[in-house]
Amino acid sequence: HRLLLEVTWEALESAGQAPDRLGGSRTGVYVGIASSDYAQRMLATTDSGRLDAYYASGNAHSMAAGRLSYILGLQGPSLTVDTACSSSLVAVHLAVQSLRSGECRMAVAGGVHLTLSPENTIAFSKARMLAADGRCKTFDARADGFSEGEGCGVVVLKRLRDALEDGDRVLAVVRGSAVNQDGPSAGLTAPSGP
Repeated sequence: HRLLLEVTWEALESAGQAPDRLGGSRTGVYVGIASSDYAQRMLATTDSGRLDAYYASGNAHSMAAGRLSYILGLQGPSLTVDTACSSSLVAVHLAVQSLRSGECRMAVAGGVHLTLSPENTIAFSKARMLAADGRCKTFDARADGFSEGEGCGVVVLKRLRDALEDGDRVLAVVRGSAVNQDGPSAGLTAPSGP
């Protein structure tokens, strides 16, 4: 969760929003997170009797967004979503919907993923989900799987009229977003299509 806190702080500063002055604001937090590698690693390397009181709150996905809201004093919606590879994009979609409905006046949205243990990668490989050459070929007829990446990214969002009224520097405009599931398709892990 520390990486997410650091990157969120940087995103807020970059957006001209003083993080220490947001307490009590209707700012929403939307986090996409799908991996539990740190928790798995701790369980594999630590005697369960030595786990401290912070193991649960330090590893629960729900705490990622909650911790940001708690530390910054944010009073808008605060949630974590896990939709596998699309988690951060779904987080942005939900933030946009919340801004449009008036649930919040500003939102921080993004995602975090770290690969700290080999087990998931081994399972992905055995399931033939990974690209044979280690390269992701999005929208390419030669696509044969995905390749894992690590990182954290956070964006600060406002309704355009609010950002302009507040004199904020606008870097991009989200014109639309959507979320769906294909239902029956080539397989549960297939990204889309028949």
